[in-house]
Amino acid sequence: MKLSNGEKLILVMLTEVYEKLGVKGEIDPEFVKAAIVSGQTWGLRRKYEAIFEISKDDENPRVVNEVTSILTMWRAIESTYNRLSFDEREQLKREAGYFEDDICFYGFDEHQEAEYLSAARFLIIYLGLFDEFKYRVVGAGSETVPRYRKMLAAYELLMGTLRGRSFNASELLSILKAGR
Repeated sequence: MKLSNGEKLILVMLTEVYEKLGVKGEIDPEFVKAAIVSGQTWGLRRKYEAIFEISKDDENPRVVNEVTSILTMWRAIESTYNRLSFDEREQLKREAGYFEDDICFYGFDEHQEAEYLSAARFLIIYLGLFDEFKYRVVGAGSETVPRYRKMLAAYELLMGTLRGRSFNASELLSILKAGR
């Protein structure tokens, strides 16, 4: 959703009026303000889709779609990893090159991948999606998107072969190795 600077100012001022007067309605002024201030105005259409007409120009930004795919992939990875036995986890970590930490989503680099981090935070915190990552939406400390893209390509290939089952340990290993 494209908003002019004047429209953004008016909307932020209206959210402050809503908050000051304690107006209770279907529109969450804190959410509207967060969407505008963070530059995630696509979130307005996503949360309040009944209000907006959908047009080709209103598609989610590429980064939002990519972040959604990455978070979906990590949800599947972590879910599979958590179902493995302790010994299987340890073997998987060794073979995948993880030494101390568990295998989990670490986020995006706050300096080099700020747009990705901002979209992830908005999806998780304000839209309430991918709640399992809620307390891990901090900067990763190093660039992760190139690695996640490689993993995503392997993940998407394997998704076509699952046929109603989850990944097994060897499939999970192939996804993790693709990111190296």
